Amino acid sequence: MGTSTRQLNIGFIGFGSFAQFLAKTMTKQGHLIRATSRSDYSAHLGDNFIRDMDEFMGLEHDVILICTSIVSVSEVVKSIPFHCLKKPTLFADVLSVKEHPRQLLLQEVPEDSDLVCTHPMFGPESGKDGWKGLNFMYERVRVRDEDICSSFLNIFEYEGCKMIEMTCEEHDRLAAQSQFVTHTIGRILSEMQLTNTQINTKGFEKLIQVKESAAKDSFDLYSGLFIHNRFAKQQMKNLESALERVKGLLEAKM
Repeated sequence: MGTSTRQLNIGFIGFGSFAQFLAKTMTKQGHLIRATSRSDYSAHLGDNFIRDMDEFMGLEHDVILICTSIVSVSEVVKSIPFHCLKKPTLFADVLSVKEHPRQLLLQEVPEDSDLVCTHPMFGPESGKDGWKGLNFMYERVRVRDEDICSSFLNIFEYEGCKMIEMTCEEHDRLAAQSQFVTHTIGRILSEMQLTNTQINTKGFEKLIQVKESAAKDSFDLYSGLFIHNRFAKQQMKNLESALERVKGLLEAKM
């Protein structure tokens, strides 16, 4: 594992289940967590939940973490009152697509604030026993305060994540081949209403796991992976073409 990090004041914009999952470990490490969201999470954070966005942005955060859904991130970021910032701040996101938030943040975040795009490639289920060995992708998009940026990334390194630095473009290209295709197969299997049988093979059991895993994620997440990853469209075409080729091979044998 990496070395321990300095205490950071971290503000979350959006505090759904994934944000809460991240915040739990960050709190354990000693970081101060505050959040704002359209929904009321005061039961989770008490006075550290700030409903008013102007008030939230006026607090002196070291890091502001964007934890909204893919489909809502544009609306949320464009509504942030950046003029309330009292000092340059590191903005980061944890979305499952990367080129879209990178472009958005470069357009909207003040020039004197830093940007890092990240994708913790795990969640509450896969990370329930710890983050050791789990992939964490990041790109330092615009970094001047190396101390703050390194301290933020060290949160994940300290927990044992496999730290993968790559461009947002490369991430989306690879994620379209892996994450999007997996979600698509899971959705197709769900539409087929496949269920366990008395004569399951090991391979079929793995397919059921893919179906059930896809079902745990919202359709908003899946549609976001398609709409906001420019490489996903080609992967969908590849799946359709592959199915037609397989059908053709079978029909040729009849």
